[in-house]
Amino acid sequence: MTLWGRRELLLGAVTAAAPLAALAAGATFQTSPAPLKQGARIAALAPGTWLERTDPMLEGLRRRCQQEGWVLLTPPELGGQWRWFSATDQQRASALRQAWLDPSIDALFLVGAGWGSARVLEQGWSIPPGPRWCVGFSDCSALLLAQLAAGSSGAIHGWFGGSDQQWRRLAALLKGMNVPALHGQGLRPGLVQGPLVVSNLTIATSLIGTPWLPSLRGTILVFEDTGEAPYRIDRQLTQWRTSGQLAGVRGIGLGRFSWAEDDVLPGDFSMDEILEERLGSLGIPLVKDLPVGHGRPNMALPLGVQARLDGGSGQLSLVSAHEPVHQHKKRGR
Repeated sequence: MTLWGRRELLLGAVTAAAPLAALAAGATFQTSPAPLKQGARIAALAPGTWLERTDPMLEGLRRRCQQEGWVLLTPPELGGQWRWFSATDQQRASALRQAWLDPSIDALFLVGAGWGSARVLEQGWSIPPGPRWCVGFSDCSALLLAQLAAGSSGAIHGWFGGSDQQWRRLAALLKGMNVPALHGQGLRPGLVQGPLVVSNLTIATSLIGTPWLPSLRGTILVFEDTGEAPYRIDRQLTQWRTSGQLAGVRGIGLGRFSWAEDDVLPGDFSMDEILEERLGSLGIPLVKDLPVGHGRPNMALPLGVQARLDGGSGQLSLVSAHEPVHQHKKRGR
């Protein structure tokens, strides 16, 4: 694969932290970051890979922010290059820390994915537990999960490109507004409610055994992935099953999974067969084909907030702050 092809596939799409006890107990966050208003300042960071200084994605994001009345900040490190990355691991970790602790910055946009976010986490800065808007996906899922594990609300799994509809959903979440439910295909019936955890499967698998993977007990878990053949997804999901990481998960939603056709040989299981066989026997609601992950649309979902998954209708919805929080009994067998 060419360097450009690799960047297109992986692009876009800190820190040891204690597990989040409230999330493990199935609770929701009591506080959220303040909704973004006119004049909000947003820092663009690249924890993995590097960006061309003239990357059209950045200019498009700047225009979208301007339309919302927000200011996009692009620090000098964003245009640098050290091997595959925009800067050394220590420099990228320092840029993340400075932006996170800067009270004049209202949100962090993780604009470069690829790989390398876990190397930033390895540098040893602990994420503060206070609320902080932080948006990204793909490799940057590592930072979102670490934020959740640290007890910090405001992580959003999403991307800044795509259609206007996709952008409007992300902007609405950042403004503290309600967003429509997402619809997929129900595979195993049941109606459950719990805190939402969303991640790229490969990235979350790489965090098993580290301080940056939050407890998933009582949660609704959403996975997506790209570039991984069905047999490799099988291997990862078997690791999740045998390591006990799925114990206590209330429901699972599956976003988009994509792979190269020549990764599948005669006699192999299909991706759908792998996903349904490895996850369908857990006895919890299961939904596939949610519009989440690599490809379009990639609809934004916040981590740590209460959500409701209906395995019969295939619907995933966020629970309004004004709705009572309760656990629904599963329907069907």
